[in-house]
Order: sequence, then C-alpha cells, then structure tokens
Amino acid sequence: MEKTPSYFVTNHAPKRIHSMAKDIKLIIVVRNPVTRAISDYTQTLSKKPEIPTFEVLAFKNRTLGLIDASWSALRIGIYALHLESWMQYFPLSQMHFVSGERLIVDPAGEMAKVQDFLGLKRIVTDKHFYFNKTKGFPCLKKPEDSSTPRCLGKSKGRTHPKIDPDVIRRLHKFYKPFNMMFYQMTGQNFEWELEEDGVSRSSQD
Repeated sequence: MEKTPSYFVTNHAPKRIHSMAKDIKLIIVVRNPVTRAISDYTQTLSKKPEIPTFEVLAFKNRTLGLIDASWSALRIGIYALHLESWMQYFPLSQMHFVSGERLIVDPAGEMAKVQDFLGLKRIVTDKHFYFNKTKGFPCLKKPEDSSTPRCLGKSKGRTHPKIDPDVIRRLHKFYKPFNMMFYQMTGQNFEWELEEDGVSRSSQD
C-alpha cells in the first residue's frame, strides 16, 4: 500500500500507475470541496502567514463573481475533472471512494467498506477508534493493549479562518454542477449540497 494525495490530481499519474500495475485497487478520499479548499488555504497560511486572504485568492474578479478555478486550492476540488483522467485507464470497479465527512463521524463504518473493497476480513471495527474532541477527529487505538492512541499530527486540527459567508455561498454554487457530475460518475451521493446553508460543517482540519 502507498499513499500520495497528489496522485489523484496529477495528469500523468493514471497512465504511469496503469503501466506499473493495471489491476491495482485505488482508494480516493474526498470531502466537500469548499471545506477542502479552506483547509488547503489554512495549511498554506500556517507556513506563509503573509499570503493574501482566502477571499482575494478565490476570485479573479469578486465584483463580477468570477471564481479563479486556476488556484490549486479550488481546482483540486473539481473531482469530476480529475476522475475523468483515471477512468481512461481504470474501471470504477477498481476504485473506492471514501467520504471524508463520514470518515470523521463513522470511521468504523467507512473502514468496513474499505476492508470489503480490498477483500479483507473486517478486523478494524468500532473498538479501534475514539473521538478526540480537541482535534475534532477520531484517533486509532489497539483495543488489546494500553498503548497511546495514534492521532493526527500537529499539521491537522487547525482552526479555519473565518471566511465571508457570501464567498462560501458563491463557491458552493460554483462547485454544484461539478459535484452533480461526480455523483453521477461514481454512483454515490456525498450530499455536499446539504451544507450550502451557512458555513461548511467542519471548522477544523
């Protein structure tokens, strides 16, 4: 097993991976693209505090409402665009899509689906997780011993900056047709549109 998030959005990755292992099983974790973009910005802001505000970077022209889809934080969330590249080389039967939102609220349930997809016995269950209220994410533990649970590192769990609600609404509107296309392509409804009223559900990442 190998994990590199940038594979999904790198144009030449599907062809290279297919030439290496055409029968490989692919697991893609996705989340509400608006929340994902804010999280991406938050990570960058922690390293480069001098960068412009999220609102400035998100628009080519805010008055006209022109979204800057070339900004990587926003472009990555156009999942349908990236999936098209992968579907040229791999059938959907070799892909499994994990909901980032459900992974937080029901990690055992999502892991059960992953284990089924990989053809593994369901060994990881509810007893392997506990929710860390400080981080806002579940932590992994070994139920058979008293060792310290493994939680996400310092780069995760940062509080997101407050974003203008109008900007968030505009981004939801921008992503909606791409989300609908992604739902159709995968046969899964991730229900991100339910988060359109107000700020995206997660305020941390």
